Amino acid sequence: MALQCGIIGITNVGKTTIFNSISNTKAEATAFAFSTNKSNVGMISVPDPRLHALEKLQPTERLIPTSVEIVDIPGLTKGANKGEGVGNSFLSDIRNTDALIHVVRCFDSEDLPHIDGSVNPVRDIETIDLELQVKDLESVEKKMQKLDKLIRVGDKEAKRGLEVLKVYKDHLENFQNARTAPVDEEDRKWIADLSLLTVKPVLYVCNVDESSANDGNAYVEAVRAAVSGGDAEVLVIAGALEAEIAELEDIDDRMVFLQDAGLTEPGVNKLIRSAYSLLNLETFFTVGPKEIRAWTIRKGATAPQAAGVIHSDLERGFIRAEVMAYDDFIQYGSETAVKNAGKFRVEGKSYLVKDGDILHIRFNV
Repeated sequence: MALQCGIIGITNVGKTTIFNSISNTKAEATAFAFSTNKSNVGMISVPDPRLHALEKLQPTERLIPTSVEIVDIPGLTKGANKGEGVGNSFLSDIRNTDALIHVVRCFDSEDLPHIDGSVNPVRDIETIDLELQVKDLESVEKKMQKLDKLIRVGDKEAKRGLEVLKVYKDHLENFQNARTAPVDEEDRKWIADLSLLTVKPVLYVCNVDESSANDGNAYVEAVRAAVSGGDAEVLVIAGALEAEIAELEDIDDRMVFLQDAGLTEPGVNKLIRSAYSLLNLETFFTVGPKEIRAWTIRKGATAPQAAGVIHSDLERGFIRAEVMAYDDFIQYGSETAVKNAGKFRVEGKSYLVKDGDILHIRFNV
């Protein structure tokens, strides 16, 4: 499932350090602004303790977690929409993503100067938002011009589209993001082809120093206050600490490191799970002696669509899905016991797969 989460932010906030902590791809992190001319792309495995719980009941040769593609987009600055810094090319990279992780700097460091001369995460958020809003405004105004021409030749439906786009235009001109525009869900179809930058769901990550990893700091509180009006989640992560943890291959060494820092798990695990949720994704499982595997679907996917994630032939020849809920399988301990308890189900093409479902697909091609 080709879904991307983009990591964005002002230059020198620690985006690449966090990217390296969660991705299978390692990128160079430097203290120099605009030191790279391309986005870094990697895959992240989504930590899911349910896989290990399933293995205890069904011994298997391998466990395969689900994954999400993540893109580390080089730092932006004021004037990016006009080509300043790394400019428009990276705004295009943002357009291709499905959700955004906005990293903000919430730590002081003499060794890493801030491009604007001082640490102010709320100002940084406003800077990025403005750059994205300007590009969105351009897109909305271009479409308004097209609809205006259609209205002149008698297209009645285009008139409604122009009214909706006027709402977006006014919203963006008031320095608000498209995702919060007061528009009915069905009217959002008028911007569906624009891939607006500020309509994407966003998760804010406050990159702090090690001493603030547990409780945050004044910078973090300022960020929370600034975004409190929306439904965006705010996470606190000590990027440099996470990078050190990620370098340790031994699990026990990692746990000792975490305990010394007062943490119960790597902060990036929370980030990965939040990013997965941000993309509106859920997980179903296939369970057997060869492998236990987690699969990714969008919320609301039908059983045939879930089958298609495994293989296109399974969707094309779908007959039925044999379904157990994860909680039922853990409670009763085996497929036979789940059947005896009356919790085993056979579902057809209209069944909406739920997070944690264990599926066996019957098909014929």
